[in-house]
Amino acid sequence: MPFNAHDKTQFGRFFGLVVDGLDIGFFTAVSGLSIEIEKMEQPEMDAHAKMRVVTKAPGVAKYGDVVLKRGFTVSTTLTDWFKAVADSKDPTPYKTGSIVLYDNNMKETSRFNFHNMWPSKLSIGDLDAKSNELIVEELTIKHEFLEWV
Repeated sequence: MPFNAHDKTQFGRFFGLVVDGLDIGFFTAVSGLSIEIEKMEQPEMDAHAKMRVVTKAPGVAKYGDVVLKRGFTVSTTLTDWFKAVADSKDPTPYKTGSIVLYDNNMKETSRFNFHNMWPSKLSIGDLDAKSNELIVEELTIKHEFLEWV
């Protein structure tokens, strides 16, 4: 399908989290979808052995922590997952998962798959009885591989 910058339905408007094939819920914001390749530097002499140069080559890929935000819900799915990781006596109970982007018609537009992921932080915003602001639930996920689909 050719790119059309004026067709807003091509872009993700809603974000869903899927963990081990189960829909966890929708989120209002997602950040940290990134891959960075570290550089390796090696000092060498040039071909004429007259000048020292530094060659640069791609190194190991690093993946950003993914942060998801949504309005606070009564669902315990995220807290149960976090507690299972925190209380585990065995090696880290890694999961596979995806951030799924949907358009206004709830049709999937993009997907980001994660491997060996686990929740590293779960928090809610400040609680203030005088405020009318929505309480925000925030989940941080660490992972070892990000696949842009």
